[in-house]
Amino acid sequence: MKNKRVVLLLLGLLLISAMVSACAAPVAAPAAPAGGEEAAATEAAPAEAAAKPYIPVISKGFQHQFWQAVKLGSEQAAADYNVDITFEGPATEAEVDKQIEMLQAALAKNPAAICLAALDTKAAIPLLEEAQAKGIPVVGFDSGVDSDIPVATASTDNIAAAALAADKMAELIGGEGKVAVLVHDQTSRTGIDRRDGFINRIAEAYPNIEIVNLDYGAGDQLKSTDIAKAVIQANPDLKGYFGANEGSIIGVLNAVTELGKEGQITVIGYDSGKQQIDAIRAGTEAGAITQNPIGIGYKCVEAAVKAINGEPVDKVIDTGFFWYDATNIDSDEIKAVLYE
Repeated sequence: MKNKRVVLLLLGLLLISAMVSACAAPVAAPAAPAGGEEAAATEAAPAEAAAKPYIPVISKGFQHQFWQAVKLGSEQAAADYNVDITFEGPATEAEVDKQIEMLQAALAKNPAAICLAALDTKAAIPLLEEAQAKGIPVVGFDSGVDSDIPVATASTDNIAAAALAADKMAELIGGEGKVAVLVHDQTSRTGIDRRDGFINRIAEAYPNIEIVNLDYGAGDQLKSTDIAKAVIQANPDLKGYFGANEGSIIGVLNAVTELGKEGQITVIGYDSGKQQIDAIRAGTEAGAITQNPIGIGYKCVEAAVKAINGEPVDKVIDTGFFWYDATNIDSDEIKAVLYE
């Protein structure tokens, strides 16, 4: 009887020990919900995107379709070369200070490279020196700066292009008479080179052509319209008018139309855009110089990627220009470089 009690006691102790062990056993972690894998993937995506080189592309503005075409080219290059870009510019091409602020903000992000179309050939130089000190390659596009800091500049040979516009003007007005010139600014490389390319060619090759007015309209269509109207009214015998960018030539076209001077003044423009294309088809404008804006945007990002990778780049990347008028506006070559 005594032995039976001992056995029962031992069995009871074993049972209690087993229960305590079961209670103390660790609880398994619940299985992660399916969404956890998706969340992890989502978190990994920005990290992967952040690994791409970042290149801010800072243009001279957004108000003309020209810059939208440049943007398309830069976005295509970004896709082809697997880099991240942003494309921005001030509201108007007169806002040099705003562009400098954008450049400062871009530098603060420590990008892999910077693409810049400078509104002022000198104003950006201190910030470009900062970029150089940080080892950030700078690529100019459309409009360069008075400095050797940019490793490359993708742009049109604007002096040669404007000289061709002068030759066309002289041919169309018979080599003599009064002409006027309306330029977007006298601070950017494009403004300076297109002005000088046109007026210097007239001065050296066409002594019987007089430039009666040289004005600056900030690339603003309304301001350019007012300037052109005043010039035409003050010079009733004006034979020709050259507008050096999209905003300038739209102002000239507006003035000619509003004053009923269609067919009386030979109008020559720069770039394209719907209003200019329509004017050439209608005969209100004789013709224009077109650049390759998509090519400019593409080449600047391409050069930036090469600079990031330590590959050689050409200091000057000539993206080309073309004369177009009613005779070739529908050719494949010209249609490829026009934008509306």
